[in-house]
Amino acid sequence: MKTLLRQFYTGERAMFAVNDLHFEECTFDAGESPLKESSGLLIDRCLFKWKYPLWYCNDVTVNDSTFFDMSRAGIWYTNNITFNNCVVQSPKNFRRSTFVTLNNVDLPNAAETLWNCSDVTLENVTAQGTYFAMGCKRIKANNLVLTGDYCFDSAEDVVLHNCKLLSKDSFWNCRNVTVYDSFISGEYLCWNAHNVTLVNCTLESLQGLCYVENLKLVNCTLLNTTRAFEYSTVDATVRGHIDSVVNPSGGKIVADSIGELTLDERYIDPTKTEVVTAEKK
Repeated sequence: MKTLLRQFYTGERAMFAVNDLHFEECTFDAGESPLKESSGLLIDRCLFKWKYPLWYCNDVTVNDSTFFDMSRAGIWYTNNITFNNCVVQSPKNFRRSTFVTLNNVDLPNAAETLWNCSDVTLENVTAQGTYFAMGCKRIKANNLVLTGDYCFDSAEDVVLHNCKLLSKDSFWNCRNVTVYDSFISGEYLCWNAHNVTLVNCTLESLQGLCYVENLKLVNCTLLNTTRAFEYSTVDATVRGHIDSVVNPSGGKIVADSIGELTLDERYIDPTKTEVVTAEKK
């Protein structure tokens, strides 16, 4: 593999359709699509300052590099790409790509990032921005810290460990979501989702966990959570108190106490839901 050291590239498609190259301490300045249609790239300590740097690429590893604000929409239609120890300042990155791995990556402007990707692995990622990971399939994350509403909309086969999500309307329209040992805060959590399991999680949500088919909570805590489980089928074991539960469609809810319980036969069949609190055990 040939190494290109400390080169400065400008102009559109500056290194179009190159193969098996090592870029070290290079700068890609003004000029769109500098590495479009390339494959077999190793990129170390490089700077990307303009739009669409890695479109339609294959087999790319990027280490210790920086993608500045104007490198927006940087990685689309790319397969088998790994980022290690990078800062990606630009929005709308990682679209319709497969086998995407991000390790120790900071995404301070992650608006509309990771859309419609598949086979995604996130390890020690910090992201801030709305509509993160919309429509992704087979996504795994450990120690993801995300600030931004509407994350994981319409995602499928999601597994999260040790994450912190500050996000309104997260996990809407999802299928097959499992979250372990995580904290999630935001209104209207998981609406219209199917097959959601939360294990050892702490949740805070107004009207959270509603309209969910096959919802399971194992040893979770619900802080300041009101109007929970409306029109959901639920199997929940909750540590401590739930402020209010409204009209679940069916299942079993176990908690130490429930502040306000509504089972209104005008809207649901109360006999389909078993509610167990400490005083009823």
